[in-house]
Amino acid sequence: MPPIAQFTLTFGLVAIPVRVLGAVTSHKVAFRQIHLDDHGRVRYRKICEQDEQVLEPDDIGRAWEAPDGRLVEITDEEMDHLPLPTAKTIEINGFLDLARVPGEMFAQPYFLTPQSPAANKPYVLMRDALARSGKAAVGKYTLRGSGEALGLIHPQGDVLVLQRLRWPDEIRAADDAAPRGDVALGEDELQAALAYIDALGDLDMATMHDEYAAAVQELVTAKAEHRAPPHPARPEEEAAGVTDLMTALQRATEQARADREHPGEVHHMADRKPAKKTARATAKKTTGKGAEQAPQKAPARATEKPAKKAAKKQPAKKTAKKTTRKRAG
Repeated sequence: MPPIAQFTLTFGLVAIPVRVLGAVTSHKVAFRQIHLDDHGRVRYRKICEQDEQVLEPDDIGRAWEAPDGRLVEITDEEMDHLPLPTAKTIEINGFLDLARVPGEMFAQPYFLTPQSPAANKPYVLMRDALARSGKAAVGKYTLRGSGEALGLIHPQGDVLVLQRLRWPDEIRAADDAAPRGDVALGEDELQAALAYIDALGDLDMATMHDEYAAAVQELVTAKAEHRAPPHPARPEEEAAGVTDLMTALQRATEQARADREHPGEVHHMADRKPAKKTARATAKKTTGKGAEQAPQKAPARATEKPAKKAAKKQPAKKTAKKTTRKRAG
């Protein structure tokens, strides 16, 4: 891949010539704007408002508009020669734990690669030192057209990653996002949530895919081949009346465990019942004949008990009659 920029990465008194490579790509399906009547492509032309002349890219420059309306032209050469130490150098300002950086500060990631074989050894030195210390380096750099940026450099396997960061004053306070008022949370509810997290397990990020992009590509391919476009799958309705927090967590935990035990099967939330209801349902799931006889067993047992007691008393009466007859004789 072509490099985006070249810098000298300073690590103490060690200078490491590096190239900056793009670390991400896009899988979105690109569309063109068309004229609906004849499918002609829609083109944008840049026209000078003074003489209405159509301009080519080489005819266009940049200027700063002063408060009085005057335009001050700034050339690319002037921008490239700004007196900034970060124009060609990534100077390390300090180190910190990667976990201390708030997630909302992360922006665009890049890969750093040595510019030449001579840069391999200092590159590996910085990479291994950061890995062993558990730290990340923080520095500033300047990319043409995007101004000075704050960067975080950390090892990822055999590579150094330059993570562009947003400036601290660009991050808004999260005070308004927190729930307002006191929230009563029971220990049983927290334990149910922890059980769900444990049942779902660790996620393998390689299994995550953009289903929207895949669906759009399938639609485009079907229409290009003059086939019927795919129809959306009908979502299954959720079981009615499931609004209790504990019930929802129990059902989600049961589904997560079933998915882990049988990854090839499809398990729906509607098929899952709370633990108590599942036990009752299991007790009722017998054969049709057994289900009809179940109500008759209870009264039958009630009538058998007096009969057994009577049977036990009968031998005692017979013995008493024999004793009386002997005495009478």
